[in-house]
Amino acid sequence: MKIFTSAQVREIDRYTIEHEPVASIDLMERAATRLFEWITRHYPSETTFVLVAGPGNNGGDCLALSRLLHGAGYGVEPVVAELSGKFSDDCSLNLARLKKIPGLRIRVLKKGQPLPPVPEGAVVVDGLFGSGLTRPLEGWPAQLVEQMNASGHEIIAIDIPSGMFGEQPVDPACGPVVRARYTLSFQFPKLAFMFAENEEYTGHWEVLPIGLHPEIIENTPAPWHYVTAGEIRNMLHNRKKFSHKGHYGHALFIAGSAGKMGAAVLGARACLRTGVGLLTVHVPGAGRDIIQTTVPEAMVSVDRSGEVFSEMYETGGFDAVGVGPGLGTRQETAQALHDLLVSYKGPFVADADAINILGKNRDLLGLLHNKTVLTPHPREFERITRKTENSLQRLELLRQFAGEYGVVMVLKGAYTAVARPDGQVFFNSTGNPGLATAGSGDVLTGIILSLLAQGYPADKAASLGVYLHGLAGDLGSRARSQESLIAGDIIEYLGDAFKSIHDERTTM
Repeated sequence: MKIFTSAQVREIDRYTIEHEPVASIDLMERAATRLFEWITRHYPSETTFVLVAGPGNNGGDCLALSRLLHGAGYGVEPVVAELSGKFSDDCSLNLARLKKIPGLRIRVLKKGQPLPPVPEGAVVVDGLFGSGLTRPLEGWPAQLVEQMNASGHEIIAIDIPSGMFGEQPVDPACGPVVRARYTLSFQFPKLAFMFAENEEYTGHWEVLPIGLHPEIIENTPAPWHYVTAGEIRNMLHNRKKFSHKGHYGHALFIAGSAGKMGAAVLGARACLRTGVGLLTVHVPGAGRDIIQTTVPEAMVSVDRSGEVFSEMYETGGFDAVGVGPGLGTRQETAQALHDLLVSYKGPFVADADAINILGKNRDLLGLLHNKTVLTPHPREFERITRKTENSLQRLELLRQFAGEYGVVMVLKGAYTAVARPDGQVFFNSTGNPGLATAGSGDVLTGIILSLLAQGYPADKAASLGVYLHGLAGDLGSRARSQESLIAGDIIEYLGDAFKSIHDERTTM
C-alpha cells in the first residue's frame, strides 16, 4: 500500500470525483459512512459523542458522522467552531442537513469561546483540522485542542489528529496536537504515523477504505509503502511436490563467541524453521558442542580460535551467508569480516557486531554489494552513519545510505523500515513491543538468511523476513503476552506465521 503526501491525496480525491464520477458531497458521505461503521463496531449504542467540527472538509466529515450516529440512536452533541468566516461547500451542506434534524442542538462557537463541558463517559470526535494544515496551531484553535486534551475523555481523530502534519514528526514546541485514542485514516496511512514521536498523538490508528480511484493510485508515484498481508501472500514462494532440500538452499551462518553462543543458537534455529534446505554454522571452538547439541539439524564448522570468529571460511558452496550475531568486535574478527567481504559477493545479511565492526572500520562499507542486507537497530545505524534529530531525518538518511552503497537496509523498530537502493521504503505492518527482547534480532537475521538462501531477492527477503518475524511475535504475544515473550517463542511461532499466510491464500 502506497503512502502518499497530503497534497497527493487531495489530487487523488479530485481525480476520483472527476473520473468515477462521484459528487464531492457523496464522497464525503462515503467517508462518513466508513467512520460510522467503525464506531458502531466498537461502541455500544448508549455512548454519547461530542463531535468537534472545523469549517473545512474534515469538519464536514464530522458533521455527516453526527447525522449518521444520531440516526442510529447514539447521543450526539455537535460543536461547530467558526475558525474562519467561511465554511467549505460540503461542510456547509452537511451543517444544513444537520440543522434539519428536529430537536438536535448544535453548538456554534464564536472566536474565543471555550469548548463546552463534555458529559461524563462521552467520547470526543476530533474533526477540527485535517491533513491540509499548513502551519502550527496558535491562538483560539490551539486553545480548543488543549481543551480537548485536558478533558480527560477518549478522543477519536478523523483522518489525522488536529495540529499534526501528514509528513512530519510532532514538535511540541511548535503548537498543540490532539492526543487521540484512535485515529481513523481514509484510504491510506500517513507517513507521520510511522514516527515514534507521533505515537502519543495518533494512538491506535486504522485505515478505512473509501473507494478512491484505483487508476490514479496506481499511477501516482510514492517512495513510501506500508506492507499489507496481501502483498506478502503474493511474495511467498510455493513449494513443488518433487522438490528436495537442495532446492531450498545451503546457508552459512557465522555467529557467536565465547559467552555469546546463544545468538548463534537462536539465529540457526530461526534459519532452519524458515525453511532453508541445509545450514552450516561457523562458530569458535567454544561453540561446537553447544551447536551440535542444541541445533542437531545444522552442520558445524569450527574456527581455529576457541573464542571468536577469526578466519575466512570457504564460501563457494553456499547460496547465502549471514554474519554478526554474538561475534564480538575483536581485531581478528574485524579482519576475518574484511576477508569475507572481499571474497564473497553472493546474497549476504549482516547484523549486530558485524554492523558494529563496519561502524568502527567505515572503509569496509565500500566492500558491500547489491545482494547485501544490513539489519541495524537505530543505535547501530548511528554507528555506520551519524546521529539525527528526529525520525524523518533518520528515514531520509536510511534512503540515502541504501542508495549510496547499493544495499537493502532494515531499520528495526516499530514499523520496521526496509529501504531499497532505488529509494523505495517499505514499512512493516506486523509486530508488537513484545519483540523488544534479547535475541529477537538474532532470530530476524536467521529468518532473512534462510530466505536469501532459498532464492528470494534481497529486498523481498528483507520485507518477507520482517513480516514473518513480526507476525510470529504477534501470535506468540497473543498466546503468552507481550511481557513474557522471549526470542525462542518467536521461532516456535514461525510455523504458525507461515500457516496463517497460507490459510489466507486458500480462503481467497
